[in-house]
This record gives sequence, structure tokens and C-alpha cells, in this order.
Amino acid sequence: MKYVDEFRDGARARALAALIHAQVQPARRYALMEFCGGHTHAISRYGVPGLLPDTIEYVHGPGCPVCVLPVGRIDQAIDLVREHGVILCTYADVMRVPASGRQSLMSLRADGGDARMVYSAADALRIAEENPTQQVVFFAIGFETTTPPTAVVIRRARERGIANFSVLCNHVLTPAAMRALLGDGAAAARIDGFIGPAHVSTVIGSAPYEFVPRDYAKPVVIAGFEPLDVMQATLLLLRQINAGEARVENEFTRAVSRDGNRIAQALVAEVFQMRPSFPWRGLGSVADSALAIRAAYGEFDAERRFDLVYREVADAKACECADILRGLKHPRHCKVFGSACTPEHPLGSCMVSSEGACAAYYSYGRWRERAAEATT
Repeated sequence: MKYVDEFRDGARARALAALIHAQVQPARRYALMEFCGGHTHAISRYGVPGLLPDTIEYVHGPGCPVCVLPVGRIDQAIDLVREHGVILCTYADVMRVPASGRQSLMSLRADGGDARMVYSAADALRIAEENPTQQVVFFAIGFETTTPPTAVVIRRARERGIANFSVLCNHVLTPAAMRALLGDGAAAARIDGFIGPAHVSTVIGSAPYEFVPRDYAKPVVIAGFEPLDVMQATLLLLRQINAGEARVENEFTRAVSRDGNRIAQALVAEVFQMRPSFPWRGLGSVADSALAIRAAYGEFDAERRFDLVYREVADAKACECADILRGLKHPRHCKVFGSACTPEHPLGSCMVSSEGACAAYYSYGRWRERAAEATT
């Protein structure tokens, strides 16, 4: 299959690994942040680190949209069901994220609350059409990749006159998160370069990352999600780092351009505007890092319709998600990883999401390999 099989070819992977080994300078270490959770899972699933020198470390970043969602925003969704009796629709991963008191949308559903898993924003709009006497709220999350579909359903709701539909918007922005990380001295000092996200970049293009090399002297290589994509990006990053260079390169040329998808960008700009600030798990409140629904579409804004107030809620004390999302800790550094915190009984969002670092490390057994190494 074109663009899949050739990017999982073992012989090519070994050839790329040889080039990477040849590029590594023995006296130095390389810490490369894979910003997107899709890269985190590809790295673990295909055992990429096992092909590379130990001096190369992949550092997990805040590129999982479910993981960075703060507890207080999930509490808002739960309150919409409890206090306002809405039908709350969202993606599967969000349903399982623990909120206050270890409550989740999934446990709320078990208690009789009408919280539903959907595959798309369009599914939520269809549910609103099918239930005209009930308020239906789509709990929207995601980076720039999932924002255009949300804009589409908001515009479609207006065109069809669907008055019982609204959106609780939690769409966040990748470049702002990168800037927040680089403004954190501890995180910035740890990172030598970034593997830039794939799907996000198909929408926004490569140009929005150009501030990273310009302002922070860190290279960025946008990469696809297949193992050879990640390895090629690793090689390109090493070459820049060794040469003392910093620029944006695009490994994912089969899908990403410098300017991105202008049609999608225009649609998002029509429906959404920048929030002055937004709370992130791990990063705290980040300026200009998220989107809100414009006043022109205000009747579809659940925050306005239900007069919602955000209240900050602390993460579970034992959970290390915040430091993992900042690249300061690895899942194996968390004391409750694999014991009190598992995918079946997660304490934090990093163990819940299909893009979470802890879920990746747990699901593909890399932590067991480490444990076995430690006892031999």
C-alpha cells in the first residue's frame, strides 16, 4: 500500500539506523521532543529506540489533546449533564479521563447521565437533530487538526436552524504550546530539537514553527507518523544539531506544505477567535493558546448558553502527568505507573488517551523491558 508499507520496511529501517549511528557524536547526548502523541505511539509500537544509539533520547511533549485538558474543563462537561440535563457528546478518550473525585464522563454515564461517545462532530449534530426537545452539547477538543470539523458543524447548525445544539470549545494551538515550553527554562534546557506534528501541520503548514529556530535556536523537523518518518526526522535533526544549525525542515512533504490548508484556515478564522489565555494541564495558563467561538456564532457557544464558570482543580497528587507533558519526566519515573495507574484504572490523562505517553509506554511493554534490564 503506497505511503504505508514502504515506511515500515525493515531493511530500510536498518539502513536508516546505520546512517543515524554514523551521525552520532560519541561525546554528546541528544534529546529530541516528539511533540505529537501519534509520534510517541509510533516510537513505542515499532521499537524505534532499540535501533538507535542510547545517546538519543525521545522526550514526550504536550502534543496529546486529551492529556493537556485540565480537570476543570472536564468538570464543566460533567456539570452540563448533571445540572442542565444535556446530552453531552465527545470522543471516546475524553469519556475516561478522571475529573474531580475520580468522576469521569464514563462513570457519569454509568450513573444514568446522558454522556455519549461519538466519532465526529457531525455525529453530535445528528444527535441534536434526532432529539429536538433536548439540549445537545458537543465537548470539542483537539489541536488544529480537529478544529475545522468543529467549525463546519457550527456553521451547518446555523444553516439548518438547529437551535438545541451548542459546542463547549477546548481547541488548543500547537505553536503556542511550543512557545510556552521553550519559555520554561528547565524544559528548554532539556530539548535539543523537535519532531514536529504531522496532522496539525497539514492544516497550518510549516511556517508557524519558524519562530522556534529564529527565537530559540532549536531545529524543527515535521515528520509523518510511520516509523521510517520518525527515523528520517531523527537523522535530519542530528545533522542540524551537529552542524550547529537551527531551521524548520519538512520530512512529511507528501502531505505538508509551508502555507498549509488555506481553505481550512479561513473556515476556522470565520467561526473562532483567539482566547486571551487558556489553562493547560502541565503548562498552566498559556496566553493566545486556544480558540473560542466568535460572537457571530455565539448562540452555539455552550459557555455562553449555560453561563459556565471555569474553576481550577488540582491533578491527583500521585500523578506525574504535568511533568511528563513538559518533557521533564518519563512515564517510568512515575511511582504509580503500572501499579495504581493503568489504562483500566487511570489516575491521569496520560494513561487514558490513545495518544498519551503513559498509555504508549504501558501498551507496548517498553516498561517491562526496562524492568527486565534492571534485574539482569
